[in-house]
Amino acid sequence: MLSQKDVISVVTGQNIGRVDDIEFCRDDARVQHLIIFGRPKFFGLLGREEDVRIPWDGVVTIGKDAVLVNSCEVKESRKKQKFSINFE
Repeated sequence: MLSQKDVISVVTGQNIGRVDDIEFCRDDARVQHLIIFGRPKFFGLLGREEDVRIPWDGVVTIGKDAVLVNSCEVKESRKKQKFSINFE
């Protein structure tokens, strides 16, 4: 079962997230991307960050507990952001 496995970058060692969805090609039904949904902002009240799409050819191996990918292109939006809310 591929869903809910941690996705780990072999380049940086960073845990990118967990597999939430898979994108298929309509023409030949091959897997194109693994999709990791963006993290919720402020408990989901402010929407979500952008989803991370990892190309299928970037997958190195699928193990029992994790998916190893050859990707170091984690967007800056995936890092924790500090924000403030002013209640006036």
